[in-house]
Amino acid sequence: MSSSSSIRKLAFLLGDQLDMNYLDSLGLDQDQDLICMSEVADASENPPSHVQRTVLFLSAMRHFAEQLKDDGWNVSYTTLTDQDNTQNFENKLERYINDSNPEEVVMIEPGSHSVIESIERACESCGVDLDMIEDPHFLCTHDEFNEWASGRKQLTMEYFYREQRKKHDILMDDGEPEGGEWNYDKQNRKSFKSEPDAPDVPRFKPDKVTKSVLKDIQSELPDLPGNSDGFGWAVTREQALECLDDFVSNRLPRFGDYQDAMWSGKSSLYHSLLAPALNLKLLNPREVCQAAVDAYESGDAPINAVEGFIRQIIGWREFIRGVYWFEDTDYADRNELEQYGSLPEFYWDAETDMACIKDAISSVINHAYGHHIERLMITGNFALIAGVEPQQVDAWYRGMYADAIDWVTTPNTIGMAMHADGGVVGTKPYAASGNYVKKMSNHCKGCRFDVKKKVGEDACPFNTFYWDFLIRNEKRFKENHRMSLILKHLDKFSKDDRVELTVHAQELRDEMGIGEIDKD
Repeated sequence: MSSSSSIRKLAFLLGDQLDMNYLDSLGLDQDQDLICMSEVADASENPPSHVQRTVLFLSAMRHFAEQLKDDGWNVSYTTLTDQDNTQNFENKLERYINDSNPEEVVMIEPGSHSVIESIERACESCGVDLDMIEDPHFLCTHDEFNEWASGRKQLTMEYFYREQRKKHDILMDDGEPEGGEWNYDKQNRKSFKSEPDAPDVPRFKPDKVTKSVLKDIQSELPDLPGNSDGFGWAVTREQALECLDDFVSNRLPRFGDYQDAMWSGKSSLYHSLLAPALNLKLLNPREVCQAAVDAYESGDAPINAVEGFIRQIIGWREFIRGVYWFEDTDYADRNELEQYGSLPEFYWDAETDMACIKDAISSVINHAYGHHIERLMITGNFALIAGVEPQQVDAWYRGMYADAIDWVTTPNTIGMAMHADGGVVGTKPYAASGNYVKKMSNHCKGCRFDVKKKVGEDACPFNTFYWDFLIRNEKRFKENHRMSLILKHLDKFSKDDRVELTVHAQELRDEMGIGEIDKD
């Protein structure tokens, strides 16, 4: 396109929209349209983003832009060093519009309410039409989810998941679930009896593009949290496909049995680690599911492993996205349990004597990763029972994990981990004592805290906070049938026992910097 040519469509692509098929979805033409992409510092600073998460996004974006240019597309791309790094999406889009004067702006719908609002404000201020289409990456549309969810007293993922299986004919046999069961979760709760010999996940040595990103981040965003050493995430579709093939061949067969298990120093285990590539749209959920189904049909992976993995992709992932858009935009601000404690400093530096917390957060600091049980039952569970404010936890999750995007992270944190949405995502809080950690990991061996004790200097903080959490919320959970058996255990506690627990819990909160959890 010559500089004198007029721009028909300005396509604004974001860092989590790296799918070449989007060009057809947007109806783009190489001779008339302009693709704009921008590295925006605000996206890495609010909330503070792990340095590896930022490197992943920016390197993947630069590789994608290079491919677009090689394919003959007209691309305008700005890096962190090309602009005032205080700019946000709104400012950047306004500049693109003013510089190119397009007939309209076209976009794939962003995965964040706030980004959509920024885009709409920019187009309105510039007086240009905006055509924002729903993301075709997902299997369930907004209308389909809304129709399913409307009028239900409880949004139960399992029921949604079964309908998705039927609709897309995945692991189905003449209208019935493959193997005779919809869900093999009961087979997927094994723990390791000895150190697991799980294969290493693929890691990719930074190329010239990634090295340039690392250099720019050191210059422009030097204070980002986390460790950049050893960065090896997939930043191209080719690398992402290699990761998919490696998972299906080497880890999927044992994923089912041990998907909930933990072991010190081994966060990846038999997990896929495909969420970052999926969320950047380097992989499509349809091809990911098909690869797993092919492994089952060829006899290379058992049904409990394949079904458990498929459930995460077309069940939980699609369900959580549906919740994000179905609920009001105030969802992220909800705090149903009325907890206002501060996030402890050890969430940033892993400096704690709690072995499970230290291991889980060290993995996040060093790799921007932790598997789903570490997120839910270690870092999430601890914040929940200790009384930390949900919004502080949500900000940490959105910034510190490589796969974090608002649409998936906020419902998982506010709803699943913190039970701050009043039961929209989960019918009961995922609160647990140290006994769960002991059952599913080796963390308690050698930990300075005693997992059998509830109070005292050497008592496991998970135990203290767990029972304090139940005492604090006893009336609130009384009508929840899933909590009735758990709450009956409180009948064994005398008044003095309760006082001792609550006093010790507050002493721990003060010591950890959590402070008072009630609002002033």
